[in-house]
Amino acid sequence: MKVLVAGGGGFIGTALCTELVERGHEVTALSRNPDSDDLPDGVDLAMGDVSAYDSIEGAVEGQDAVINLVSPSPLFDPDDDDLYERVHLGGTANLVRAAEDHEVPRFVQISALGADPDGPTNYIRAKGQAEAVVTDSDLSWTIIRPSIVFGDGAEFLEFTKQVTTPYVTGLPGGGETRFQPIWVEDFVPLLADTLEDGTHVGETYEIGGPQIVTLADATELAYAAEGKSVTIIPVPMALTKLGLTAAGPVPFVPFGPDQARSLEFDNTVADNDVDAFGVEEAKLQTLQSYLGVWE
Repeated sequence: MKVLVAGGGGFIGTALCTELVERGHEVTALSRNPDSDDLPDGVDLAMGDVSAYDSIEGAVEGQDAVINLVSPSPLFDPDDDDLYERVHLGGTANLVRAAEDHEVPRFVQISALGADPDGPTNYIRAKGQAEAVVTDSDLSWTIIRPSIVFGDGAEFLEFTKQVTTPYVTGLPGGGETRFQPIWVEDFVPLLADTLEDGTHVGETYEIGGPQIVTLADATELAYAAEGKSVTIIPVPMALTKLGLTAAGPVPFVPFGPDQARSLEFDNTVADNDVDAFGVEEAKLQTLQSYLGVWE
């Protein structure tokens, strides 16, 4: 199968390209600045910006499947207020249009837990609007909504250290927002499976790992992996939102009002759909074991 991975040069994309090549697929990684250094031999590179249709249309032609991984991070405050809408909604619309124009049989959209056109954050709204573009299309689609994906080169743990300090640190609401992180090496096989099993067509899956952790838990684990301890001091959520709304992003801290709002709801699944892929949740890698932190 010929597969175009949009966002193939990113953290998840490089792991997915490796998985697909190992399964014998012909893979093209599409990105704005393609670089083969982190990709396995045999992966073709295509340059394009999903927000510009003419730049990506040619890469879609002749493909058997498109997987859309392009996603500005929800963890860091973007400089461009329209970024999420332009990339998530506009970029998805362009990929869907190109896939329809070239009669691509399969389309896989990587979305987000809680995606909702009327959601509480710009990121969640744009993800929900993008899902509607996919489901309204004529494509044979699958939508995957993961919780946080972690692994070598991921942003999540780096983010926790950028907004905290070791030993004593403040966290909005005491860091009680819950996540269900999944290891990238457990996640990408599920994405590959969606292409190889027709039973996944027309389905939306919510995917998480085997362990629910709070932001405070993740912070403690990140520092414990470095041999450091940390005491969490709760910062009232109302005060956090008021301060960030009034001042915008705090200097040297990549955190803004949209990120503050995102901490008001959990990032966990009600029912983990990993079982739809024949996977047992209990056998997945935990964040704690990945970091080598043992109680």
